This record gives sequence, C-alpha cells and structure tokens, in this order.
Amino acid sequence: MVIDGHSLAFRAFYALPVDSFQTQTGQHTNAIHGFISMLINLLANENPDSLAIAFDISRHSFRTEEYPEYKGTRGETPVEFKGQIPLLQEALHAMGIRTIEKEGYEADDILATLSLEGANAGYRVLVVSGDRDTIQLVDDNVTLLYPSKQGVSELTRYDADKVMERYGVRPEQYPEIAALVGETSDNLPGVPRVGEKTAVKWINQFGSLEEIIRRQDEIGGKVGESLRENAHLAERNRRLNRLVRDVELDVTLDDLKRGEVDMEAVQQKFAELEFRTLLQRVAKLVGAEVPTGSGKPAAIGATLPEARLLIDEELGDWLSKATAPAVYLSETAGGIDVGLATPESTVKLVWQPGGRDYAQFEEWLASPAPKVFFDAKQQLRVAAAAGVTVDGIAGDALLAAWVLRPIAPEKTIAEAVFRYLGEEVPVGDPNQLVPEEGSVATPEQLAWYIVRVHTAIVGRFEGRTAVVYEDIELPLLPVLAQLEARGVAIDLPLLEAHHAELTERVGALEQRAFDSIGHEVNLSSPKQLQQVLFEELDMPKTRKTKSGYTTDAAALADLQQKHPHPFLDSLLAHRDANKLRQIVETLIKAVGADDQRIHTTLVQVGASTGRLASTDPNLQNIPVRSEEGRRIREGFIHAPEYATLLTADYSQIEMRIMAHLSGDEGLIEAFNAGEDLHRFVGSRIFGVAPADVTNEMRSKVKAMSYGLAYGLSAFGLSKQLTISAGEAKQLMEDYFERFGGVRDYLRSVVEQAKRDTYTETIFGRRRPFPDLASPNRILRENAERAALNAPIQGSAADIIKIAMIRVEQHMREAGLKSRMLLQIHDELMFEVAEGEQEQLQGIVHADMSGAAQLLVPLEVQFGHGPNWNAAAH
Repeated sequence: MVIDGHSLAFRAFYALPVDSFQTQTGQHTNAIHGFISMLINLLANENPDSLAIAFDISRHSFRTEEYPEYKGTRGETPVEFKGQIPLLQEALHAMGIRTIEKEGYEADDILATLSLEGANAGYRVLVVSGDRDTIQLVDDNVTLLYPSKQGVSELTRYDADKVMERYGVRPEQYPEIAALVGETSDNLPGVPRVGEKTAVKWINQFGSLEEIIRRQDEIGGKVGESLRENAHLAERNRRLNRLVRDVELDVTLDDLKRGEVDMEAVQQKFAELEFRTLLQRVAKLVGAEVPTGSGKPAAIGATLPEARLLIDEELGDWLSKATAPAVYLSETAGGIDVGLATPESTVKLVWQPGGRDYAQFEEWLASPAPKVFFDAKQQLRVAAAAGVTVDGIAGDALLAAWVLRPIAPEKTIAEAVFRYLGEEVPVGDPNQLVPEEGSVATPEQLAWYIVRVHTAIVGRFEGRTAVVYEDIELPLLPVLAQLEARGVAIDLPLLEAHHAELTERVGALEQRAFDSIGHEVNLSSPKQLQQVLFEELDMPKTRKTKSGYTTDAAALADLQQKHPHPFLDSLLAHRDANKLRQIVETLIKAVGADDQRIHTTLVQVGASTGRLASTDPNLQNIPVRSEEGRRIREGFIHAPEYATLLTADYSQIEMRIMAHLSGDEGLIEAFNAGEDLHRFVGSRIFGVAPADVTNEMRSKVKAMSYGLAYGLSAFGLSKQLTISAGEAKQLMEDYFERFGGVRDYLRSVVEQAKRDTYTETIFGRRRPFPDLASPNRILRENAERAALNAPIQGSAADIIKIAMIRVEQHMREAGLKSRMLLQIHDELMFEVAEGEQEQLQGIVHADMSGAAQLLVPLEVQFGHGPNWNAAAH
C-alpha cells in the first residue's frame, strides 16, 4: 500500500472542523486526526504487508521548471494546516510507518515508482490518493483507492473495469483525456471547446493523443479549429501529467515491510496531540496493550461493572457506602430511569417518585451527600418535575469541562468521554427509530462514564481553576435553577398591543420604502437591496463580500450619513421596527399559559469570558437606551402577591476593575472620591475644571475609556466619534499621558498572555488564547484585542456570580419571601414581598458591594417600581 500523504491530509483537513481538533497549546490537529483515523481503517480492512506514505517537499519540481505556472492557481495554504504535516510524519514514524520525500519530484512520482517496483516483485499494490493523475497507474496488479468529496472516510476502488465504467477509457489513456480537457487544480488549461465527452470520443476513435494530433486535420468544425490552434497545450499537459516511474529512492521494498508498533512511542506522540480514542484504536489494530507509566500493561479502556437493580434497604446500604457517586436521570413514559455509579459499581433504578421502595433514594437526593452529574441544571429540572429537590451537587462534568476549556467545551457526555478518557460512549444511529439493544448507553452506564470523566477533567485543573469551579460555578448552579423555575411575570395584553403597533409601523415603513423607488422589493433580501442601492440608485459600493456588497446595518448607516436618500431612511427605520417586533413576538410566544411568566434558560457554559447568557427567550438583548426598548421592559411586572420589582446594578464595574488591575492612581482617586469618572478623566485630558467638562467632552472620554479596554484603535475611535483620525490619535495620547497606569497595564496583559497563552481574572478564571501565537496576522491581532478585555470582563462576571450566590443564601437565611428573578449582565432583578424592601435592599447592597475586595469601592445602584422600566436607575 502506497499513500499520497499531502493529498489525503488536505482532504482530512477540510473534512473535519478545525476548532474541534485543537490541543491545549492551540495546535490544530484535524488533518492529523482525520488522516490517522483513515489509515487505521485502511490497515484494518486491507492488512498490507508493506506500507509507505509519500509527501511533497515543496511546490517546486521538474514540472514547475518547464511550466512555472504549474499549480499556480492554488491559494495560500490555510494557516491552521501549516505545521500539521511535520507532526503527522512524527506520529507515523512512532507507528513504525516509513514516509518518503524526494527533492524535485511530487508524491505521485514516488507512488508511481513504488507501484511499478511492487508489481514487478509480485505484490498486489494499493495506491491511496486523491489526485486523479494516479488513475494512470491502475492495471491488473495496481488498484486505486480514491476518496469521495465527503472527505477520507469513503474510498472508491478503481480497477481497470471501474476506470472504464467511469471515464470510458483504459487507465493508461486517462491522462490523455486530462491533457486535452486540462486540469483546473493543476492550472493546466486544456484545448478550448474540448470537454470530457469529446476527448473520450477522440481517444476511442484514434487510439491515443499522439494519433489525434497527427490526424488533427481530419477533425472538422469549430472544435477541430481549436485543436489545431491549441494542440501544443495538450502536448505540454501530457508531458507534465505523466508520472515518473523510475525515481531513485533510498528505500527498498524490504524497508517498507510492516514491523511491530512501539506502543510507548505512539502513546507519547498521541499524548502530545491529545489523541486518546485513536490510541485505543491503534492498540486494538495491532493487538497490543496501552502501556501505563509504571510499565505494567493496562487493559484498553476500563471494564464496565455489571449493573445491579436495587430497591429499599439494599439501595440505602449502597448509597451510604458510595463516595460521591454519579447520578443520571432519564424521563420515560413509565417514570424516571436512574443510573447511579462509582468507578467500581453501577446501579439501575426504575424510579416511581413517592413510592415506598425509593424513599431512601429521594431522601438521599435531597440530602447534602455529595453527588456528581453531567448538566446538573437539566437533571435538577427532571427531579423538580417529580416533586423532589436535589442537594449536595459536588460535581458537574459539563461545567468542569467548560471551566477547563471555555473556548471549545464538550457539550455531551460522549464528547467529554472521547476527549478525556479516550473511550467511545455508545450513542446509537440517529436515523434508527428503534435503536438496537446495546447500541445506546443506559443511564447506569452513562453515570459510570460521568463519574470517571469528571475525575479526569478535574485532575487537569491548574492554578486557581479549581477555586473558580468549586467556589463560584458549582454553588451558582442551583441558584440559576431556582431563577429559571421562578421566571418573571409578564403583562401579556401590554405586549400584544405593542406588537400590533409595531406590525402596523413595519408595514407603513415598507410602503414608504417602496414609494421612494417606485416599486416593491424584498427588504430582507441582500441581493435585491444590492440591485436597488448600487444599480438603480447608483450609490457608492460598500465593503465587498462573496455575494456582492454588504448591506449590513453599519454599512447602510455609513452610506446614509454620506449619501442620504429617502429609501435608506425607510429601510433603516424598517429594520429597527422589525427587529423590535420580532423581539416582542418572541417574548409573547414564551409566556407560559399556566402562570403568565417567562422562564428563560440561563446558560452557564455559553461564553468563554465566564458571563452568563440567556436563551429561549434571550432577555439580555432587550434594548434599554431607546424609547421602544423601554416600552418592552414595561411588560415585565411583579406578580399580584408581591409589592414591587427591585433592580440592583453595578455602576461602571468594568472601569472599576480596570482601576484595580492597572493600579492607576488617577482612576483610583476618581472612584474613591466618588466623582463622575468620565468628567474627572475629561478634566485631566482637556486641562479644564471638572465643572467645565462639556457633554461632548464627556462622551468622547467615555467612548475612549471603554474602547481602550476592548482594543479600540485610533481609527476605530475616529469612526465612533465622527472625528478625524488625527484628533482621535491625539486624544488617546493625551489619555495615556495622564493615565499611564492604564497604558502599562493593557500592554502587560497582552505580553503576559503571549507567554502563558491564556489570561486570568482576579479570581483565577483562565481563558485560553492560542491564536496569540498564530502566524496569521489577522487572527493574532483579533486575539490580542480580545485578551485585553478578558480579565476585566471575566472578573465582572465572577463578581456578580459571587454576589448572586451570597444574596440567595442570605435571603433564605433571613426567611424572606422576596425572590431573585433574573440576572442581566451586571444587573439583578427581584420580586419584593410586602414590607421587605428595606431589608432586602440591605442584603443585596452588602453582598454585591462586598463580592470582591478591590482598590476602589463597588458601587450598587437601586431602582424599584411596578415594572422593569419603572425600576430602572
């Protein structure tokens, strides 16, 4: 078996998602993983005696010496692919597989040479390549395995009959077709007007390309004229696509015989690449065992303990002895299937909530006895639906995986097990309506995987990651579950009336847009908008995209400012109104029929910064600065049995964290003096008294202060403030001259992140930035900008989470009937019971302002009223 290494590696690269295959150091490995996975399948299916994998050294070869444009149309190698080939070769060498390269030749020439040598030595030869030039190698002794468009998982077997069936010619004649037609991927233009069908007809009629050219005068019509004018192209193409079969190689066929695989070398290399399942597959392929650090052999994968069905006293006895077992709850038509597991034992239950047989289990669930879950919040919902509370959440493998790898966390048990244990969880065929027995993991098996994978993940925590997990994220989990269950009351008639108004306005704006151009157009169609804007109205072109020119909101707003037109006025107003209408419509659909409340889902593992997200519906995207957005917020009310809504919001928390982290004396002085920050900063920058700082000055300072923390450039600031780039640059220079601590801090954040490949919050939450080492300038600069703000935004997220945990605990200890309902970025919302507002506000203020000890005070602002808008501050 001879394999075209570069060809198959490229196909593997494009077949597997780049972001899903990345080591902790940021090295992309999708091409390596896909290639080795394909190779294992090939070796298992074909079991070759000898094996070689050929690679190109560079794009330069004897072909480019004759025709420098050869393969010249191929784009730049993707940044994420660069560096994977050397690592792939190292992995192959560890597996005992020979790789071959030859200066001045392509991998195809090496395949051709080895194919001939192998066939002459009596071997049956398999060529594995995605390059169609290798079709010419097929004969009675040589078969081509060619990958499908889907990647490298499906291979088509080409023998002489298959080639004839597909192309209508013998294998050795295929390159003559390619010479006539040309090969786009190699930048070899063919004879104009000659397609595959014509080329095949000529080859079958005349027998060969040489004969076609010798008798070209016999071919009539336009295509004959084209051949006579361009025959030299076909002759050149044939010279270039003829594979060399006598390349001098420094290996013999004996050198290519497969030997024993050094599993320790494979394990070491695969550990660097973070390939665990592939390690198991290699071991299984060669009938070996995965070595352990002690040198003692270990079985491939742990052995699943046999499940026991327990009830009553036996179950109680098991629960009393189990140390932090995993729990997996699965709702069924007949009750709830339960899986319980430690690494050494598994238990299955068919739980009928409230039944005597499971009283001890229900007591244990509600007790502080430690338990481990995967996606505990969802498991709490299952238990709550059965009327049972859950306490003692000592671990959540989903949460732990996110804390460890927030940029690409595993979303399922199978994904986590695959990464951290190197095992595959049976998940069944998604297209099979009734899964076969044993094809899908049972609850007790899932519990067994959970308890083991949680230990593996937590074992990888470094620095203060364990503190973030144990002291912030795990205690927050049941708080979020409570908030989701409580929901927030909605004034449905108010929202419905607002929706009707917005619908009417959308229609009127649409008609106004039509009237301004004299015909109807789909205002949601970029293609039709491009036609109107850039052809009918002849407006200046915006930024070019794959589908023409962008019609996004920023581009159109810029266009309207510089080239105002009634159509643009109507279009932008229509977009704003339609967006609001869609928000209101989504909220109306989410109102529960039984309680008239919206129960959003607070996503704890969504953002790499650590911030919470809201979904189904998203309550964090409701506008607050526009009158229409505030009208939507009027629809969020308190239930009749409560007296009011209370909101508590951190004031300028990110700038306060900036002051703390940078240690800048000027910022610290402003906050400790209780002054208006932006007016204080403005007075320093513009050299005037704080009272003389105009609103325009204050706005510029505010935009810059926040922008700097997000990597805003002078050009970006000039665009945002509509000032010249020179003025923006001077503004930034003046800022840094007076607040040098901020400049030094921001510079040090990126430098430290480049050294560490991650940033840290005040509390030790890590956010990886592998792209800081990327050779791609755009990726690197994007990572630098994101790294600037990550410690600030992440610390803000940590602080409000700590506050939520403490507020919920202290409200419960005080016996308050009031309830926390929502978290919206830096704001908390409460439903206040009659007579409790003062006490509640005292608890919230103490816990929010005391959630972190900074060099500046954490200021909390309060508001209250009958609805969310009225409770604003």
